[in-house]
Amino acid sequence: MRRLVLILCLLVTPVFMAAPVFAVQPDEILDDPVLEQRARELSRGLRCLVCRNESIDESHAELARDLRLLVRERLVAGDSDAAAMEFIVNRYGEYVLLKPTTRGANMLLWIAGPVMLLLGAGISVIYLRRRRPQVPEDLSMAEQARLDEILKG
Repeated sequence: MRRLVLILCLLVTPVFMAAPVFAVQPDEILDDPVLEQRARELSRGLRCLVCRNESIDESHAELARDLRLLVRERLVAGDSDAAAMEFIVNRYGEYVLLKPTTRGANMLLWIAGPVMLLLGAGISVIYLRRRRPQVPEDLSMAEQARLDEILKG
């Protein structure tokens, strides 16, 4: 019986752990389901400034709650999704976006990774080519035979 319970716990636990956990409190939810859905979509794209790698929809931090309420206030006030996001980005900076834009100074950050990878690959190729053992071309027949014997092992 214990084994059965243990097996059941091991099978069921990953299912619950993989489910998304939202930190949205019942008092934050809007009465209009369309506005609430828009707020949830916007919240998924905003970073919690305390947790850093969580969206404000998943974070339990007080600042994330304030941002969720701010998003809902902007939507209730009649802002479009773009206007609400622009308001929040203007207030908190572009760091608040989980997926930063590819304009301006961010373009340098988007390009830096691939450029560094190519640069590293190029340096590696040059280094390995220079390390290649240099075999003298003017070996006698006896020296060449001895070299072949050594290389064959």
